[in-house]
Amino acid sequence: MTSQCAAPLSIVVPMFNEQENVAPLVERVHESLADYGAAWELLLVDDGSSDATVAEIKKAREAYGSHVRPVPLTRNFGQTAAMQAGIDLSRGEVIVTMDGDLQNDPIDIPRMVDRLLREDLDLVAGWRRDRKDNLWVRKVPSWLANRLIRRLTGVNLHDYGCSLKVFRGEVIKGVRLYGEMHRFIPAWLATQTAPSRIAEEVVTHHPRTAGTSKYGLSRTFRVIIDLVSVYFFMRFSARPAHFFGLLGAGFGLLGGLGMAYLFVEKLIGHDIGDRPLFLISILFILIAVQILTTGVLSEMLSRTYYESRNVRTYHLPARFDREGENDAFHMPDTSGRGDDTKDEGSTA
Repeated sequence: MTSQCAAPLSIVVPMFNEQENVAPLVERVHESLADYGAAWELLLVDDGSSDATVAEIKKAREAYGSHVRPVPLTRNFGQTAAMQAGIDLSRGEVIVTMDGDLQNDPIDIPRMVDRLLREDLDLVAGWRRDRKDNLWVRKVPSWLANRLIRRLTGVNLHDYGCSLKVFRGEVIKGVRLYGEMHRFIPAWLATQTAPSRIAEEVVTHHPRTAGTSKYGLSRTFRVIIDLVSVYFFMRFSARPAHFFGLLGAGFGLLGGLGMAYLFVEKLIGHDIGDRPLFLISILFILIAVQILTTGVLSEMLSRTYYESRNVRTYHLPARFDREGENDAFHMPDTSGRGDDTKDEGSTA
C-alpha cells in the first residue's frame, strides 16, 4: 500500500472468552500492518469475559505499546454493544471491525482500506467465499439468511455475517447499533449513504483453532426477528402509519369480505349466528381497527421524535461542500431596464 492510499486507522475487535487468541491476533495485526502508511490503533473490546482475556489484552499493550487499547466492559453486553463501544472510542478516519477468533485474517485489511479510499466508498464488506465452517450448522443457515436479507433490504452483498468490514469513520459513527444488529450494518448504513457506495471484497477465512464458537442454530431465529425491525426502520421509520395502514387494510378487507358474504347468506335466509366465519370476520375487523389506531399513534410518536430532537429525515454527504451558504442572494433588477437597454441619449 502506498502512503496516498492510507488514512488514520482504527481496528475494533470485540472479544468474549478468547484468551488463547489475544496474543496471536495482536501479533498477526502488527505483521499485516507493518508497511501501513499512516497511524493506526487496535481497540480490543472485552465483552465481560469470564476467563483471562482482559489480562492477555493488558499483556499485549505492555508488549506492543499504547496503540493497543483495552476496552473492558463491565459485563457481557453482546457483540453488537461491544462493537458499538469500540466504534465510539475509535479515533481513526477509517474504522475496521473484525472477530477476535482468528478466523478473519488481518492480512486483508490493507487491501480493503486501499479500495475504500481509492474508490471513495463508505463501506467495504468482507465476503468469505471459501468459508471454513460447519456446513449444516453455520453455512446453510447463513446462506439462507443472506438471501433473505438481500431481498428485503435491497443491499446486494453475499455475506452479511462476515465481521471483517472497513468503514469510513464519519459515516459509521452516524449509525447506532442496538440488540444484535451488527449483522445488518450494511443495511443500516444504506439509510445514511447510497448502496452504490457499499462494496464487498473476497477475504481469507480460517477454521477456528482455539476457543469455542458463540454461534449456533438459535441465532437463525434472532436474525429473522431482527430482520423485521431492520425492514421497518429502513422503509417506514419516517412514515410508520403506512406500514400499519397496509396491515390494517389487509385485515379489514378480509373481515369486510367475510361480512359481505354472510350478509348475502342472511338475505337468502340462512342462519349465520353460529357460523365460525361470522366470529372470524368480526375478529379481523377488530384487529384492523387496532392496527390502524397503532399506526396513528406511531405516526404521532415519529413526528415527536423528529421534531423534539431536531432529527432530519434526510442525510447530506459527510463531505458536503458548504461553500456559498453565507453569500448574498441574487437580487431582482428593479430598474425596469434589461441588460441590453441603452442609456438615454446614446447614439447607435
